[in-house]
Amino acid sequence: MSILITGGAGFIGSCLLRTLNDIGERDVIVVDNISESEKWKNLMGKGYLEYIHKSLLSERLPSLADVSLVLHMGACSATTETDFDYLYANNFEYSKMLWWYCAEQDIPFIYASSAATYGVASNCDDNADIEALCPLNRYGYSKQLFDIWAARQTVRPKQCVGLKFFNVFGPNEYHKGSMASVAYHGFKQIQESGKLRLFKSCHPDFADGAQRRDFVYVKDVCKVVMHFIGNSEISGLFNVGTGMAETFGSLGKALFVALGKPEQIEYIDMPGHLVGSYQYKTEASLSKLRSVGYSDNFCTLEDAVCDYVTAHMLNDYEIY
Repeated sequence: MSILITGGAGFIGSCLLRTLNDIGERDVIVVDNISESEKWKNLMGKGYLEYIHKSLLSERLPSLADVSLVLHMGACSATTETDFDYLYANNFEYSKMLWWYCAEQDIPFIYASSAATYGVASNCDDNADIEALCPLNRYGYSKQLFDIWAARQTVRPKQCVGLKFFNVFGPNEYHKGSMASVAYHGFKQIQESGKLRLFKSCHPDFADGAQRRDFVYVKDVCKVVMHFIGNSEISGLFNVGTGMAETFGSLGKALFVALGKPEQIEYIDMPGHLVGSYQYKTEASLSKLRSVGYSDNFCTLEDAVCDYVTAHMLNDYEIY
């Protein structure tokens, strides 16, 4: 039996592939759209059965009868994407196709949702009514649409778990360009200029640099996913964050400490297209995740940044 990972050459997907390899699981089918990107590097040194381009998966699915689990990490994850039809096809219709496949095969389906579904809500409670949420952008709405659709279905996979990822950062995100984390871009800025540039605040309740995010290390994310793989009786929609919102200023300080350089932060104007769709605080409620037996601690921001910087980015951007 094999495991199918969509987005398997991407950021979280390739880290999950590494995690599976580490426990001896190499019967993995990777689905992605690598094209001319650098994502191919995320697959080097990893064990998997085959690579299938995402556009070919629908015609291949009927012949993939030995799949025991689908990890659906593939999506258009650009929060600035403006083509809603593209988002709808990639984040909603594609997810439905995989849902029905898992339901027909009676196998588990674990998929990536997003904290972007919460919109401006500072209380990110995964027990709340998902239909009442108001995402701030098309990406968040496309993810919310599938969460709502999945909750309404009566014919379901053996297990269905949606994971609302918060601000995930860490190795293997190097190909993401502008959508890579502030930790990644901040590291590059500090190395090049000695300074870190952060957005000024446009909200009276938040000082410059005091905007807050629930930054979660990708290695912790993988541990959460493995918890659900090992407990197939659990289904539901769950937050995946640390439960502790940290300021961008704190992230900057952690970067300077990890690099052993004096702290120099410059605040720049926020781009106009972000002003009306910017979340000033995200913090995951973890009570639901804890209630289903996940008891591991999450890395502190300082420890996670230190590992990312010293074990990966300073080491020629080592792949995990």
